[in-house]
Amino acid sequence: MTTLSVDKSRAYQLGNHEEYPAIAADIIYEGAAVGENGSGYSRPLQAGDPFQGFCLETADNAAGSAGDIRVRVVTKGRIELPVTAAAITTNDRAPVYASDDDTFTLTRGTNSLIGFVSRWVSTGVAVVEFDAALAAAHESAIAIATA
Repeated sequence: MTTLSVDKSRAYQLGNHEEYPAIAADIIYEGAAVGENGSGYSRPLQAGDPFQGFCLETADNAAGSAGDIRVRVVTKGRIELPVTAAAITTNDRAPVYASDDDTFTLTRGTNSLIGFVSRWVSTGVAVVEFDAALAAAHESAIAIATA
């Protein structure tokens, strides 16, 4: 093993943002939960998609082919969301799932894990702590445990 003996400049990618190729013939709107379609392309999240984050700015690929544009997402942070069935008792870090790009619930079913309640705001509203990498790891752990 060789250790550094001089400075080495590296290309850092700072922040909690990522860019992914967008699915063909679709629009991903700012604020939408974004999922991966199983073929490597991002789309407005559908139940069961791996969660990638929240769209930072509209990615309009309605007239394009898959990958013609990229969607910028926030992959980690906290966001206030309408969450079906969120009540004061959800302050215990209840998991939050998405059934589409703008529907959030405490019900697992076939929905996609996006994060955990950080703080209850009011009936049906919560601050959700999300982390796309941790959501994927959590889902993988559950899949292994139930296999």
